[in-house]
Amino acid sequence: MTATRPTFPVPGHDHDRCAAEAISHAEQICARRGQKFTPIRRQVLQALLSSHRPLGAYEVIEELAKSIPRPAPITVYRALDFLMGNGLVHRIESRNAFLACGHDHDESAMVAFLICEQCGSVGEIPASRVARSLSDAVRTTGFTPKLSVVEITGTCAHCQNAS
Repeated sequence: MTATRPTFPVPGHDHDRCAAEAISHAEQICARRGQKFTPIRRQVLQALLSSHRPLGAYEVIEELAKSIPRPAPITVYRALDFLMGNGLVHRIESRNAFLACGHDHDESAMVAFLICEQCGSVGEIPASRVARSLSDAVRTTGFTPKLSVVEITGTCAHCQNAS
């Protein structure tokens, strides 16, 4: 994961540019992999990019309904599955919600999510060392993990500074 993006966006950042860069990144990823970045996939990603907060599937539908006819939930879930499978969206398990990802990391890379309890923003940081430690510990038990998610709640620096 490269450090080209801050963990949490600076208040007042150019959100339109931020979203445009994430869409461009998605286009490049899909083109490189020979995947189709269909209009509904683009629209779902754009809905998630409308803020830096995770959205549930039905919140995505509500966001989409502002500009297109309300899509069926299965359509949105299929688009989310595609976007997650290509590392363009993460699922925030504790919130049952989804977060757009503009970071340049492998879709299987272990990341930790930092969830601000005050503003609701979510940042992501690389967590490969944590993943290795967990993997080593798990391996000694004979357990086969299916999913490993690291979510840390607290207060982001921006909210701390605003207090």
